Amino acid sequence: MTTDPLTPHERGRRSRRGDFRPDIEGLRAVAILAVVAYHAGLAAIPGGYVGVDVFFVISGFLITDHLSRELAERGKISFGTFYARRARRLLPSALLVIGVTVAVSCVVLSPLQAMVVAKDGLANAFYVGNYRYALQATNYLSASGPVSPLLNYWSLGVEEQFYLVWPALLAGASLIWWHKSKRRDGTSQRKAQPIFSAVLVAMALLATSSLAFSIWLTRANEPWAFFSLPARAWELATGGLLALLAPRLGRLPALWMSLLGWAGIGAIVVSAVTFTSATPFPGTAALVPVAGAAAVVAAGCARPRLGAVWLLGRWPMQVIGRVSYTWYLWHWPALILAPSIVGHPLRVWTNVGVCGVALVLAVMTTVLLERPLQQASWLVRPRRSLLLTVGLSAAVSATILLSTAALPSLEGSGHAPTGKLAAKKLTTRTGETQSTIDPVVSAAQSLTNQVQADVAQSVGIQDVPSNLTPSLAGAAADEAAPFVDGCIDGFTGNSVNPCNYGDVTAPPSKTVVLFGDSHALMWFPAFDNLANQYGWHLIPQAKATCPPIDINVYSPILGGWYTGCNEWRAAVVARIQALHPAVVLGFSREYGIPDDRVVVDGAAWMQGLSSMMTTLRATGAQVVLMGDVPYPQTGLVPDCLSAHLSDATVCTMPKQYPYFNPSGVGQEEAAAAAAGAGYIDTQPWFCAGTTCAVIVDNLLVYRDDNHITDTYASWLTPVIGADLEEATQGLFGTPP
Repeated sequence: MTTDPLTPHERGRRSRRGDFRPDIEGLRAVAILAVVAYHAGLAAIPGGYVGVDVFFVISGFLITDHLSRELAERGKISFGTFYARRARRLLPSALLVIGVTVAVSCVVLSPLQAMVVAKDGLANAFYVGNYRYALQATNYLSASGPVSPLLNYWSLGVEEQFYLVWPALLAGASLIWWHKSKRRDGTSQRKAQPIFSAVLVAMALLATSSLAFSIWLTRANEPWAFFSLPARAWELATGGLLALLAPRLGRLPALWMSLLGWAGIGAIVVSAVTFTSATPFPGTAALVPVAGAAAVVAAGCARPRLGAVWLLGRWPMQVIGRVSYTWYLWHWPALILAPSIVGHPLRVWTNVGVCGVALVLAVMTTVLLERPLQQASWLVRPRRSLLLTVGLSAAVSATILLSTAALPSLEGSGHAPTGKLAAKKLTTRTGETQSTIDPVVSAAQSLTNQVQADVAQSVGIQDVPSNLTPSLAGAAADEAAPFVDGCIDGFTGNSVNPCNYGDVTAPPSKTVVLFGDSHALMWFPAFDNLANQYGWHLIPQAKATCPPIDINVYSPILGGWYTGCNEWRAAVVARIQALHPAVVLGFSREYGIPDDRVVVDGAAWMQGLSSMMTTLRATGAQVVLMGDVPYPQTGLVPDCLSAHLSDATVCTMPKQYPYFNPSGVGQEEAAAAAAGAGYIDTQPWFCAGTTCAVIVDNLLVYRDDNHITDTYASWLTPVIGADLEEATQGLFGTPP
């Protein structure tokens, strides 16, 4: 999100010539108010994120207007002057906020979180943070984990990447057209009209291609569609098209343009109040706010007296518009870091107050930093501006490195044995007679005993092991392959992903469907190991916060009933009926917060679970229900451990509600038995006595605050395989 590339002095001169656009300045105010209201959590503005799309259109218009004027007047573009002006305009404020945010994060966040913010800072200082977030598959609209205080910089990355190639595209298109013109008439005169036509065609092709790609990518991979330049370029190009058409738009009837401008304001408002986190975005939905912003900008070209400028030109809108860029920079870090600073979550109206403080910081930054640098005569030469911004970048990078150097180490000083599991034959003695236990039961019990012994000796670990696997820094990325491969549907996707692992040629009798939410998928590493060992065809079918239970779930993230979950479950059941596989169910038991409108272990929950297992059993499938894991209540386990390297017991959990619910486990097991399904009790793999561990031997158990690491799930392969065989009487063909 950027603003006019001209300095206030240049803008003042253009204002005297009648070129300044108060309607655009006011439109910036509309955009930033929508974004801030959304981020503050105001329920009335659930789609305020569309303000960023409005900014994209404005930026595309202003930059292209400037470049096209230069092309028309001089026949070329001064790339050095262009980039120097943008660097002087944008970088100082952006780098200041990055430096302050990283420094504060190092003080108020855990060492592990602060290190992540520092990496975000370095990425955003070079305007590539949007791809860092896309690679992390961050869901900007429904992020539930720790959110980066620099996440808002993604939009700056999109814009600056766009403008790395945009001037060259404009210049190249005009040059090609000029050469064609020269060959036709034998002259070398550069004409404005050919330049206009060439650039218009190039821009229209770019916008159309980008829009088509955005629509496709939103369905295929929404985070990448949201954060990447190719899926967003059409929004900036739309503003560019308007800049080229501005002279013609200015000659249209004032009355019609007035109506167009007000219709544009209406489209922006409608999208801001009706869109939610459930709206697939950007895709086709982004057409509404982009069209609205384009309508306002286009209408303003005719300067109608009764147009939207009547509202947008008011002084409060003008003042907010002038500081919109710096307010955008400050408000998000302030909202994210404020709870850690005060020590508790904030209410909505407290968030509004925080945004007010950020506005004050924005005004100060604009007055004390932005304007002096823009008006400094010694920075008129492009080389000096570029040298200044390089120096500031180096200074901020040094600040980030110094801040992280002051952080405590993320490596513990303890040592733990490497966890190993191996099945052993068990015997039982009755009087003087020794008898061998059933080999299937023997293997399962032997492995469970080993895990129990390892858990028992690990719950009291004080010093985090130096040989911890995965490391605390690598924990977040230690997730099962389907999470990375796109084999889990998000909140807004209802596809039944055709993901296949293991032996895809295996018959139905050796086909296994792992069905449920992300807690089903976290067991995938063990099932994948078993599939490769015994020739199974393994099919993961998972959807975020969608339990494989016949029950309606209300999603507070989506702000409504999670109807997509019901549709997806039905589609998966239909696929299971066609495949005739064995089915393993897994789900989180952490539903039930008030906003979910679900009571875990309540009558409806247990009835829905029984109904699903009965439905699946009716297809002829063998069904196994995996129990869930205990829930840490200290936040992200790796973060907790990074702050307590010499006292890991702070991060362990008592074996009691709400961390663990033994009555619910009993109900699940009884429901499975009644439906003719198997049940695997997982609690022995996590708890011993009255405590549940977060480290077992040298293995980190949790990668966040509820999912186990890929490493720990993989380590459990032997005991999961043995328990699975016992629960199904060897149906899967796993030998003892």
